[in-house]
Amino acid sequence: MFKRLYTGDDGQSHLEDLDLDAAAVPNWKDLHAGNGIMFRSTSPDAPVTWHVAPRKQYCITLSGQVEIGLGDGSKHYFGPGDVMLAEDLTGQGHTTRAVGPEPRVVAYVPVD
Repeated sequence: MFKRLYTGDDGQSHLEDLDLDAAAVPNWKDLHAGNGIMFRSTSPDAPVTWHVAPRKQYCITLSGQVEIGLGDGSKHYFGPGDVMLAEDLTGQGHTTRAVGPEPRVVAYVPVD
């Protein structure tokens, strides 16, 4: 699964599916400049707080599962191998919560 998390005109964070074969994403296969990579492990008991993405970054779930909460009350789940391009740098933001029995391990790749 490949999704984009972005701030809409309403100031709320939204998720959209990215069809990697569609012309709407013409350069996803190109080499993207990155600023390194970070790894983080979050336990399932970590608190849920509203926040925006600290920078434009790819979030790649390596293990465990995460729940992303949006302002409309919807919840979305990402597991191993799922990728999210986080671009909601303003607005209300979103919540994140590791769910399930194991910690969520994620790789963050900041992009320009």
